[in-house]
Amino acid sequence: MKNILIVDDDSRNIFALKAVLKAKGYNCLTAISAAEGFDLLSTSGNEVGIILMDMMMPDMDGYEAITTIRKNDILAPIPIVAITAQAMVGDREKCLNAGANAYLPKPVNVDALVEILHAHLNKDD
Repeated sequence: MKNILIVDDDSRNIFALKAVLKAKGYNCLTAISAAEGFDLLSTSGNEVGIILMDMMMPDMDGYEAITTIRKNDILAPIPIVAITAQAMVGDREKCLNAGANAYLPKPVNVDALVEILHAHLNKDD
């Protein structure tokens, strides 16, 4: 099974998501910045089945990171789920327009996340 790459600048969010996903049988890679995420993708890109991208990070935010991934022919096919505390009207559309395949507001609804993972990773329980 392919890995899930979690990119979030808050280690508590990474810890919580990774714990929940591990309990459900998923393997996770983690990065605390977009730059670290790109490093992981350059070495493990073919092992990553989906990216969970925090949209609000210092240095490079999720919008810029998604745009960069989508411009890379090798990485562009990897599904990306935008995960953000911004849940205002229009935020979902902004994330999808940036190139995300799906959008989840924080706190993450685990059932909704698992549905998205099943759809993109074709994982059976």
